[in-house]
Amino acid sequence: MSPACIQSSCNLLASCFVVLFLVLLQTKIATSALIMSMRNHHNHHQHRMPMLQANQSSCAMFVGTWVRDESYPLYQSSNCPTIIDAQFNCQMYGRPDSDYLKYRWQPLNCELPRFNGLEFLRNMKGKSMMGLPFSIFKFLDYDVSISYYKAPYLVDIDLVQGKRVLKLEEISGNANAWRNADVLVFDTGHWWNHQGSLQGWDYMESGGTYYQDMDRMVALERGLRTWANWVDSNIDTARTRVFFQSISPTHYIPSEWSAGTTMATTTNCYGETAPISGMTYPGAYPDQMRVVDAVIRDMHHPPYLLDITMLSELRKDAHPSIYSGDLSPQQRADPVGSADCSHWCLPGLPDTWNQLFYAALFFQL
Repeated sequence: MSPACIQSSCNLLASCFVVLFLVLLQTKIATSALIMSMRNHHNHHQHRMPMLQANQSSCAMFVGTWVRDESYPLYQSSNCPTIIDAQFNCQMYGRPDSDYLKYRWQPLNCELPRFNGLEFLRNMKGKSMMGLPFSIFKFLDYDVSISYYKAPYLVDIDLVQGKRVLKLEEISGNANAWRNADVLVFDTGHWWNHQGSLQGWDYMESGGTYYQDMDRMVALERGLRTWANWVDSNIDTARTRVFFQSISPTHYIPSEWSAGTTMATTTNCYGETAPISGMTYPGAYPDQMRVVDAVIRDMHHPPYLLDITMLSELRKDAHPSIYSGDLSPQQRADPVGSADCSHWCLPGLPDTWNQLFYAALFFQL
C-alpha cells in the first residue's frame, strides 16, 4: 500500500468512528475494564463536574476547556466522501464559517494523545469490531473490520401483530451479538425522546403490560437497568472492557448559554460560531444523563464512562444547523424551524470523542 493510501486509510478510520453511535469492538486486549467511581451529582439546576476514573490519579480527561489549534481539523471532509453522511457534511452543504473546525479539547491537568490512525490499526491488527452490521468498514492490510450495530434503545424491539413493541425488560435479541466481544462501547440517548414519525416504537412493554406511552425518563431507566443487569451477569470484566459513552446534548434554547447578557439573537444554534468559554455549561444538566449516572452507580461491574456530556455542551457552534444534506432548499431557508441542533458537523466534535476513547482504550492516563 502506498503512503498516500495509508494516510487515506487513517483519515477514513478517524471518520468512520465519528458516525457510529454504538460501536462494538472485538479485540484481544488483556487489560481488564477500567472501573468508574461515580460522584454524587447536584440537583437539577446545578452543575457538576464529569465523573472520573477510580484509578485516574493525574489526568481528568473530561474536565477542561476548548482551545484554538491551527493544526485542526484532523482530516478534511472532502477526503471522506463515502464515509461522512450528507447530514453531517456541513462544509459541503454551504456552512460559510470554519472556525468551529479549529478547536482542540484541552483537559485541565494533562495532555491527550493525538488520535493516530496507523497506531490504532497496528494495535487492532487481526481483530474485528463485531456485531450484525448496519455499516461495516474493512482495512484489509491490517485485517481490521469495524461494524456498527444499530440498537438505539439497547433493549429489544419486536413486531407483535404488525406493531413495533419496545421490550423494556428484554435484551437477548441484541445481546446475543455482543456476548463474545472483547471490547464493548455502548451509547443511547435522543431516541428515547422522539415523538410522532421519529418515534421508533408503537408500544412499550414492561412487566407484561403494554403502554402507548409513559414518562420517557422512566422508560429510559427501565431499559438501561435491563442493559446493566445483562452486563453484570454476562460480561467477564477480566477479559472484556466495557465503555459507555454519555449523553450527547442539544442546543435548541439560546437562553441557556446567553443568560445574563443581552437578548439572544437566535432561536437555536443557527449562527453560533464559537464554543462557550470556561469549563461548565450555564444551562441545566440533561435529565437523561442523571438516569445514566444512577444506573451505572448501581452496577456491580460498571463500565468506563466516556463522559463527553459537559465538554459537548460547550460546543453550541458545532451542529449542522441548516448546513445539512438532509434538508431541502426550503428547509434551509427556515433556520427557526429546520436547524439541526442535535447532531454534529464532521469533521468536528465527535472526533474529540474518538480521541478520548482512543486515550482510554490504549493509554493509562
